[in-house]
Formats: sequence, structure tokens, C-alpha cells
Amino acid sequence: MKNFLLFILTLILFIPQSEGQMTAMDVAKIQSVTSAIMSDDGTYVIYTLSVPADPFKENKRAQSKLYLYDVGTMTSRPLVTQGSVFGVAIRPGHESITFLNRRDGDANTSLYELSLKGGEAQNIMSYDQSITSYQWNHDGSMLLFSSREVKKSKSALPFEPELYEKDLVYSRAYIAKPGMDMMVRKCEFEGHLVSMKWSPDGKKVAGFIAASPLVDDFYMTRKLQVVDAMTGKLVNTVLHEGKKGAFAWSPDSKHIAFIAGANLNDPIDGRLFVVAADEDRAKNIRPNFEGQFHNIEWSDNETIRFLASEGSFSSVGHISMGGRTLKRTIPAEGPVIQSMSWSKDGDGAFVASSPSNPGELYVMRSGGIMKKVTDHNPWIKERKLAKQEVITYKAADGLEIEGILMYPLEYEEGTKYPVIHYIHGGPESHVNNSWITGYSQPGQVAATKGMAVFYPNYRGSTGRGLDYTLTSQGDPAGKEFDDIVDGSKHLINIGLADPEKIGVTGGSYGGYATGWMSTRYSDHFAAGVMFVGISNKVSKWGTTDIPKEEYLVHARKWIWEDYDFYLKRSPVYYADQCETPLLIMHGAEDPRVHPSQSMELYRHVKVRTDTPVSLVFYPGEGHGNRNATARLDYNIRSLRWFEKYLQDKDLDVDAPVVTKVDKP
Repeated sequence: MKNFLLFILTLILFIPQSEGQMTAMDVAKIQSVTSAIMSDDGTYVIYTLSVPADPFKENKRAQSKLYLYDVGTMTSRPLVTQGSVFGVAIRPGHESITFLNRRDGDANTSLYELSLKGGEAQNIMSYDQSITSYQWNHDGSMLLFSSREVKKSKSALPFEPELYEKDLVYSRAYIAKPGMDMMVRKCEFEGHLVSMKWSPDGKKVAGFIAASPLVDDFYMTRKLQVVDAMTGKLVNTVLHEGKKGAFAWSPDSKHIAFIAGANLNDPIDGRLFVVAADEDRAKNIRPNFEGQFHNIEWSDNETIRFLASEGSFSSVGHISMGGRTLKRTIPAEGPVIQSMSWSKDGDGAFVASSPSNPGELYVMRSGGIMKKVTDHNPWIKERKLAKQEVITYKAADGLEIEGILMYPLEYEEGTKYPVIHYIHGGPESHVNNSWITGYSQPGQVAATKGMAVFYPNYRGSTGRGLDYTLTSQGDPAGKEFDDIVDGSKHLINIGLADPEKIGVTGGSYGGYATGWMSTRYSDHFAAGVMFVGISNKVSKWGTTDIPKEEYLVHARKWIWEDYDFYLKRSPVYYADQCETPLLIMHGAEDPRVHPSQSMELYRHVKVRTDTPVSLVFYPGEGHGNRNATARLDYNIRSLRWFEKYLQDKDLDVDAPVVTKVDKP
């Protein structure tokens, strides 16, 4: 890793920057609010702020800082800015904040408490292994926490091999009363703990439990189980099969609402279910909802608050426990909400973003309007931002497709521009009409360089109900990717896109799409940047950590049932057709899409064609870059590729990419 940093930091390429325009260095310093919790009385909000590392100094992940927003004075102040905190909570009845951290002298991640009256945070609980999550009971006297089991004894030999998918370390739930004579009681859930919550009366604990710690089981085998808090004994298991998301107890502790897949073959956890706490059959209370539920809280024993995606926007509302009535209190428009938290009187705190702002804190008083109350990136006001809007177009078979179009910054109607298609991953996800510029999303940086960026929510995307999500199932690289070509044709037909200057990029499944467009549909695309993408559907199945999910919610048949079909749905099969200059990038430690997928396509294109192709590996990175320097490198390198091949700029695309800037 040190050699990697030295390589890109010692060789510097000067890249001129225009005054007031968004640059890759701007993207590298964006701070975002990531979570928010409103106090029960609505007087304050605790929130976390993600602060990226300086990519010129250290290749590290962003750190999470803790802040308090005072609703009365409308001011924010930092609470913890040293190190990185997570697992933030308000401790009931104690006028204090708790969080997880590992400080000097701690053997493991421990629980810290910070009084709102002032003073230093204190370590109030440590355990044999790191505490990974926790929740206070209703009065803050008892703690429900999770920790991984102590690993089995190691070999006495100086070398120990890794047993692939063996010696798994399970997460377990425990109940404790913090103090000097701490007594710990284990909850006897059957499997690997994923998440857990007290019942409001403190008598039970519910949790989502997977069959094992394997990622595939995390996605496909989670069950909702309930244990008795006094004895730790299992008392109920809900039999519903399918992916699982958030869940919440009713105030009277009689019911549990949870978000899950409609069935085992639903690609997402986006439907809303309710089950009695002592019964094993849940009801899908709004099966025809043409959106995706994300978060839920009960407002009373008969009503559930929800946060949902509807198309390219989010909505917040109430739904009756039986699902018969649904009312939106925040309609599907405006800032896109990522999370919500409520006071007892109905005041709300939200993390949300808009086309002009990354994630910030928003507050809404009961019956009022949601307002942005923080501004952690004030410098963005000094930048010129390109227009973006939601557009729709018809696919070849008549299906209506929605997408987000970001215009070139100095757009002039009637002029044709280069266009970069950004293809989201999944495919069970979607792009919202929010802040859509990041290290791997060209967005505003590409727009300042005179390019348009289009984010199509092709068939199989989420946010439009179950039927739309299922439209691509069993048909990889079929009509789902034809939708992308149809989107390109639409932009050409309306006079925006230069047909000779169409680019494509994306990560994971979006990387798969990029590889497909650069080979099978190479005649449509003049440049491609493929990130952690699939190139060979046959070999990918044998090297991924999610083979069960691949079968159940995507392919719907096993690879060996039709090798020929899957080979012909692979970019490597059409590599000899590649005339699209292709930059391929991959995390060297990716467990989801093995780096060999990028190696295969690189080798096929390099040997079978004369088309420009480059391959970049990022040491220490997995399925996407998390560290600051690697992110900056990716951002500049990908944009430079598009500048060369979509705008005919004379650039050395293989040169080091760090920008020479004046440091403040």
C-alpha cells in the first residue's frame, strides 16, 4: 500500500482548473451527514458527519464525527471530532449520548457515554470481544448488545492456512446491566445475529438471524425470531422467506412490522409486512405499492410511519396496520430522504440530499415543512452546478423507462454534446434525483467539462414496485441493457447527444453493463470505463460470495443448466467486436466480483483486437473503493479517459493522475 501511495504522489500531473467549476478535488472533500436521531422531546438532534481523509496525506476511509443540533437555537456544535464513532444512541432517562469507539488502551471496541451537560466521554462497558451494535431498553437501565464469539484456538505452528468458508465467527446477542458487577445473559437465537431490538415493554427481544455469517446467507436466509428477555429462550420464529430489511415493534409490544421481499425470489427487501409477536405468519399489508419501503416506525399501535422510494424521489407517510389506508405527509418530490427519526409529538429529523447538496440534516416540526438546517459544504455555493432533471423515454417494446439527465454546464439548446451513461449496479437499485456526483459518478465534474451525464433506471431497477423489479429476472444482458441503448437513441433523437461521442460507465452490475456495451454494442459507444464488473457469467458464478442470491433473485436457473446461454450473455464472448476504448478498474481484494473478471476481459480485448484497453487494480480495495487516495485516483483517471475519447483531448491516459493544486 505504501508503494501505491508513493507512486501516485511522487509523480504529479498538472491539470488546469476553471474558476467556480466542480473538480475532482472538490468531490474528494465533500462531507455528508449520514445518520440522525431526534430526542423524544424534539429539542435536539444527534447526528453523524462523514469527513473524508486528505487524499494527499493518507489513503484512509472517511471518519464519522458526532454533532448535536439544537432545535431551539437552530445551531450545531461538535461533540466528538477525534477518531471515528458509530452506533450512536440517546440513552433514555440519562441526558447522555452513547456511542461505540476504540480508544487508546481499549482491547476491543467499547461503549462510551457522553453527558449532554459536558465533560469527557467515559468507557461504560467493554466485553471479551468488540461490541458491534447495541440498544438501550425503555429507561436506559439495561443494554442489549451484540458481539462476535471468541474465535476457536489457533494452531501452535508458525503458519496457519485459511480454510475458505470454514471456521466462521458468529455474532450473538446479549443482555447486560452496565456496572462494576456486570451480569451478561445470552439470547438463544438460532444462527448468526444480523440486527436486534427490544420490545417497548422490555420483555422480549426480536432479531433478524441468518443461517451463517456468509454473505450469501445474510441476503437469503435471514429469519425474524423472538426471545424472552428474562430467560434468553427462543419463543417464536416467523416463517416468511425472502430478503429482510428494517423492522420495528408496535408501542404495545404486540406486533412487529418489517420490510422484506415479497417472496424468496424478490430481488429486494422492499415490501411491508406485519406479524403478531407470538405468531409465525406475516401479512404483506400493501402488496401493490408501486414503490419500495425503506424505513419504518410506529406512530401508535395502529399506524406505521414509512420512508419509501417512489420513482426517482422519496416519500414519507403513514399506513394503517392492515394496509387499507396510506397517506403521504412528505410527497415524492424535493430532497431525497435517506433516513428518518421522530419525537413523541411527531417532530422529525431527516438525512436528505438534493441536486445541489450532498447529505445534510433536515428538521420538520409537527405538521410543518421539512427544512434544511445544516450546511457542511458551504463552498458548493461558489460552484456553478449544471441542471439535472428526471426524464422518461420508451424502450423498444414500449416499456416506459425513467432516468436522471444532467446537462452540460454551459448547455445551449440545439448543440450536440458528448454524453456519459452512468449505469447503476444491482440491478436491484436505482438512481434518485438527488446529489449524484461522487468518486465513481461523473456528475457535475463531467458537466463542467462540457459533457452530459445520463443515469437510466433500466428495467429491473427498484422504486417502481415489484413487477418492474422482476422485469429483468432470468434475462441477464437482455432487454435490461437494451434499455440503455434505447436511452442513448432517445438523447440522440432529441438533439442533445452527439451519436459519435457516447460513453458508458458503471460499477458491479453497472460494470457488467459497461463491458456489454463496449463489446456486444460497441458500435454505439465511443468510450467505456468498467469498474468491478462482470465479464464472464460462467466463471463469475464460481468465484463470487453470493451464488445462492444469484440463482434465487437474478438468474433463476443454475449455470450448469445452460452454459451456452450464460457464455453468450458475457462480454468476453463478444470481445473480438470491441471497438470501444475500454478502461477497466477493480479492487484487488473484491470478494463479490473477483478481480479475475477484469483480467479476463482485458486479456480478451488486448489479444483479439487493436482497441485501446487498460487495466488498473487498487490494492486493499474490495467491491468499490473506500479509501481517499484510491477514490481520487479513480475519479481523475476515469474522467481523463472520457476526455480523451469523447472530446479528442491529447491526454496520456496511463500517466499518474494526482492534480497539482495550491494547498491552503
